[in-house]
Amino acid sequence: MSAALIDGTAQSEALRGQIAEAVRTLRDRGVTPGLAVVLVGEDPASRVYVRNKSARTVEAGMRSLDHKLPADASEAEVLALVGQLNADEAVDGILVQLPLPSHIDSAKILLAIDPAKDVDGFHPVNAGRLATGQPALVPCTPLGCVILARSVQRDLSGLEAVVVGRSNIVGKPVAQLLLAESCTVTIAHSRTRDLPGTCRRADLLIASVGRAEMIRGDWIKPGATVIDVGINRVPNPAAGEGKTKLVGDVALAEASEVAGAITPVPGGVGPMTIACLLRNTVQAACNRRGLPVPDGLA
Repeated sequence: MSAALIDGTAQSEALRGQIAEAVRTLRDRGVTPGLAVVLVGEDPASRVYVRNKSARTVEAGMRSLDHKLPADASEAEVLALVGQLNADEAVDGILVQLPLPSHIDSAKILLAIDPAKDVDGFHPVNAGRLATGQPALVPCTPLGCVILARSVQRDLSGLEAVVVGRSNIVGKPVAQLLLAESCTVTIAHSRTRDLPGTCRRADLLIASVGRAEMIRGDWIKPGATVIDVGINRVPNPAAGEGKTKLVGDVALAEASEVAGAITPVPGGVGPMTIACLLRNTVQAACNRRGLPVPDGLA
């Protein structure tokens, strides 16, 4: 068997096209969704990510509002900025780029964001709503995982789903989303006694552990759909001394011989994260004004 590659780039482009159409409809009604991104410090990866988010936001017809603070900005300064953005009617979504400098309590900053503008879906109010089956802004990467899984099999109902990883950012919320899709869900992790055996039960396997190629091909159920969230940089001697490459948490070559469909790294889940951030911003803009969320984005 040779697995079909799930093209996250193509899926994200399609979703961003839907978002742009929804934004045009909203702008015709006098509403231009606004996304505010707060970057503290000069972390290179964060700067690139924020730049990409801003470009995609503008491309979709939305307002991009970037706020950059120096690395030595105090926690009080960041909290004050979040408070200003909470009160700004032009801002529908607030994203504070992580990681923050070590002297700032990330949990305190995220808790200060208005849940109605929490387009990252990290606020406890949104986490609680998701867990109890209520409408919520949900974390972007888990949402992208479910969209990619549904691109392979539209109806996920009844599937045995195994989520490897229990983080608040991916593992727990993606498990909640899969429960909402009527999957039978197992959350596995480093203390799972028979992790390979648990993975082999999965019709749908979500890998989010942050360990390069930890999940091997013989851990995969034949024909399963595999969504690899991992992004790990490892040495690439074939490209020259000191060169690196990106790999996922799943050994792609091995797994591709067994799985029915699998996301590559890069080009799988990654592109979906920004697209889902834009989707959440449109949803927040509609929710705040009592407008229906456009078809295809609800």
